[in-house]
Amino acid sequence: MKHELWLEPDGLQLFCPSGPQGDESRALLEPGSKLIWEVEAASRFEAMNKYYEYMDWGEWTTDFPELDKTPYGGPGWEDYSP
Repeated sequence: MKHELWLEPDGLQLFCPSGPQGDESRALLEPGSKLIWEVEAASRFEAMNKYYEYMDWGEWTTDFPELDKTPYGGPGWEDYSP
């Protein structure tokens, strides 16, 4: 699944899925926000690790690895919304 990183005019960021999965999140963006980066990932865990690497923040960790490592579209994924 593709993910997007948005930058708002005030410097805040939004990292969300592309397409319909991220529609609700993107609706909260301030006018003038810009898409600055896109990345493909097979799970939330992979997406967040790539985001942290892009931002040079070190390694992302989770308290819910069994959920966050569930592949998008895999069993149990339909119960999860990033």
